[in-house]
Amino acid sequence: MSAVQNANSVERALGILECLDSSQRGLNISELSRKLHIPKSSTHVIVLTLERMGYVQKREDSLNYTLGLKAYGLGQGMMKNLSMSETALPHMRVLTDQVQLASHLAVPDGDQGVYVQKVDTPGLIKIDTYVGRRMDLHCTGVGKIILAYGPPEILERLSGKQVYIRHTPNTITTPQLLRREVAKVRKAGYAVDDEEEELAVRCVAVPVFRPDGRFVAALSVTGTTGQIPLSRIEPLAQQLRQTAGTMFPIPASAQGQ
Repeated sequence: MSAVQNANSVERALGILECLDSSQRGLNISELSRKLHIPKSSTHVIVLTLERMGYVQKREDSLNYTLGLKAYGLGQGMMKNLSMSETALPHMRVLTDQVQLASHLAVPDGDQGVYVQKVDTPGLIKIDTYVGRRMDLHCTGVGKIILAYGPPEILERLSGKQVYIRHTPNTITTPQLLRREVAKVRKAGYAVDDEEEELAVRCVAVPVFRPDGRFVAALSVTGTTGQIPLSRIEPLAQQLRQTAGTMFPIPASAQGQ
């Protein structure tokens, strides 16, 4: 199958999911074929594939298909990240105002991290990041936090690589050095990107946990090496921990139990 055919199949599959999402009663193969102008045979194959994978399901009392639990699960995952980023925003604004550094919130996404929230400083110095930007894990503060506290399979997969992309002379480039760095992060409780992704830029990051102890994100502040001299790393880590601890406080009903 050519790349064009693959792209067409993906486009058709997404069109079917969008169509079913907008229908309360569901749609059958013929209706989907007419609405999307896809040959009935192709519609049938795509729908059966989506059904087998759990993204659509057939109603027991008709020939109509509706979205499956797996499709709803994708939306729920997105909403959790959106909800978390909105919850974190006021705390990040206070943090940025206190330390006069850009703050970021990042979550794991496959074998990378993605920023889901950012608060910039009002000054002239701006950090070239944005919500939705993906980053490598071996060379960023939030990435190291994800490796140290996130799903263990991410570290296992990354440790299986022989070499990593070198962004600067300071970038970690071997699995041995990465494992050593992750152990250091776990012991210290915070991570530092010391000009590892970009020269003249430093980042300090800490984990964010829910009240049940589950890791949910990495919180960081980023600035130039002039804004974050080595002597400022420990105080910033402490402020980051305090902010992270206020994002998801223990409910009043659970205190004292």
